Amino acid sequence: MSKIAIIGATGRAGSQLLEEALRRGHSVTAIARDTSKIGPRAGVVSQNVDALDSAALQAAVAGHDVVISAAHFSTLPASAVIGPVKKAGVNRLLVVGGAGSLLLPDGTRVIDSKGFPAEYKAEAGAGAEFLESLRQEQDLDWTFLSPSAEFVEGKRTGKFRIGKDDLLVSSEGRSWITFADYAIAMLDEVDAPKHIRQRFTVGY
Repeated sequence: MSKIAIIGATGRAGSQLLEEALRRGHSVTAIARDTSKIGPRAGVVSQNVDALDSAALQAAVAGHDVVISAAHFSTLPASAVIGPVKKAGVNRLLVVGGAGSLLLPDGTRVIDSKGFPAEYKAEAGAGAEFLESLRQEQDLDWTFLSPSAEFVEGKRTGKFRIGKDDLLVSSEGRSWITFADYAIAMLDEVDAPKHIRQRFTVGY
């Protein structure tokens, strides 16, 4: 059993990561600006923290085995996460990534493709910058898990494919993963690390 701190634990990805961690018997510190909707849960300590307050975030993650950041990149840049995690003495950082920095068959990034939705560019660009910051990081054992192009609500099936830097596309031509199955892949990485200082991806 690990002690896991989840930043952004009330979001769509974060809430599924919380459920999966509890399912596996881990103890979780749920970190968000407002954790009231989590309510009292066995195995969960909720902390209302503004993640941009570096001292508060450092205090919240101290003493944990693993930190998972599930916050939006456009609101919480890499420096706001990496610094407090390192100062808190936590060596393992996993990040809910984005699909924009994944590669297409021609070697270009998804975010640079023609027709990439303009409304997602800021978040996708910030996610790519977060990944590059991690790739320069020499002290943390980090992992960046990119979902497929569509990151959606849906069933927990436990059946999916793992990739590295290339966008996964199903036989039907769709690139997608549910939050629930994504959470399985992330917690598998917590329990049995295979992608230390690497990005990987998950999809059907």
